[in-house]
Amino acid sequence: MPRLAEVRDAAEPSSVEQRARYGRILKVAAHLGAEKELERVQMQEVAKLAGVAIGTLYRYFPSKTHLFVAVMVDQIQRMGDQLSRRSRRSTSPADAVYDALLQAARALLRSPLLATAMIQSAATSNAATIPDVAKIDQQFDKLLLDAAGIEEPTLRDVTVLRLVVALWFGLIQSALNSRTSIPEIESDLRVACDLLLADLSGTPV
Repeated sequence: MPRLAEVRDAAEPSSVEQRARYGRILKVAAHLGAEKELERVQMQEVAKLAGVAIGTLYRYFPSKTHLFVAVMVDQIQRMGDQLSRRSRRSTSPADAVYDALLQAARALLRSPLLATAMIQSAATSNAATIPDVAKIDQQFDKLLLDAAGIEEPTLRDVTVLRLVVALWFGLIQSALNSRTSIPEIESDLRVACDLLLADLSGTPV
């Protein structure tokens, strides 16, 4: 389990140069996380490969947990961008959410070590000490609401989508632990979306 550093606020990049450094750090961390287990990823190696001082790395990411939570936020944003560029098909909101979650599952499971690192880091994070963990939920909400074509979600929309995402995370974890296969994930996710999302307020996209 990643060890938390002393709790302190993480810096936010503000200039173009800082955002570029921040992006390089996330890219390097994702690359290393896909190659080795989280415990073997060293912050010093991340800093070296990203071309930043170790102090700069810790200013943005006070611990390895902070770092891989941020990597997960970035990965979800990228998934959302990819989905938004895909041509929209005429389908129900429930089908659109199913397709989005299925694509996200396949993307994560292509890099099981990285998926494990991100999910493990998110699962051990408290939003009070690692605020970025809340962005995971926010990004997932946005991704799925956009997929479903819902601009003004109802409380029920938000609730049932949250339940589906919680189930989705459980399926991903089972797959990473070799307890669930990809076909089983597809089948279980299909049932969950059919049962929970039949009355989403979105219109076909």
